[in-house]
Amino acid sequence: MKLFNWTNIRLLLMFVVVIFLFSFTSKRNLNRKLTKCTVAFVGDNAPFVKQETVNKLLIEYNSEVSSIQKVNLDLNKLEKSLNSQEMIEKSDVFVSIDGVLKAVVKQKTPIARIFDNDGSFYVDYKGNRMPLSANFTARVPLVLGEINKNNNDDLAELFRIIYDDPFLKKNIIGIEIMTDGSLKMHNRNFDYQIDFGKLNNVEHKFKNYKAFFQKAVLDSSLYKYKKVDLRFTEQVVCTK
Repeated sequence: MKLFNWTNIRLLLMFVVVIFLFSFTSKRNLNRKLTKCTVAFVGDNAPFVKQETVNKLLIEYNSEVSSIQKVNLDLNKLEKSLNSQEMIEKSDVFVSIDGVLKAVVKQKTPIARIFDNDGSFYVDYKGNRMPLSANFTARVPLVLGEINKNNNDDLAELFRIIYDDPFLKKNIIGIEIMTDGSLKMHNRNFDYQIDFGKLNNVEHKFKNYKAFFQKAVLDSSLYKYKKVDLRFTEQVVCTK
């Protein structure tokens, strides 16, 4: 019985010591000052956001990162601050054991550039507006016309289809939104206009267009056409 009691006492003492050491280490770690901050961009390497901009948001506009204690950091607040930046889609902020404040940042992905009465802006992959960047210009289709709540979702899906398809992404450089809602598109290397029609059967129309293009490019007939009409479901009509 005595041995049992002494064993319990030793276990209790060991537990108390562990808790004390853990608390002491945690407190000491929190009181340590940061050594530096680093930013890693994932996904698209296009520098829409400067690293200096992210650094300023991370250190809350203090001039010296080494003056900030870990205990004074609110990582959730820093992430919200970064995520509110119009060029950033998502961020992950954390502090390493050696006192380095790190941010892993995923920028938004522009898939089209819109020109309308309000000026110019990008549409990102999720279909939201994204401002232009002073640092980099994305090579995406230029779109003339109005985007509104009635056509925004359908147009965003169209832009995603073009962006995700290597052939379309390379060749479709311009889109005009007509007043009746139909679309006209422009190809990178040829002078013909693509009459796409309304935003229906989008994938089928592109499938027809790619099949036509692969056949026509073999006999060099693409240079002869002024218009390629995709409005008809089962055929492509060309005008010289």
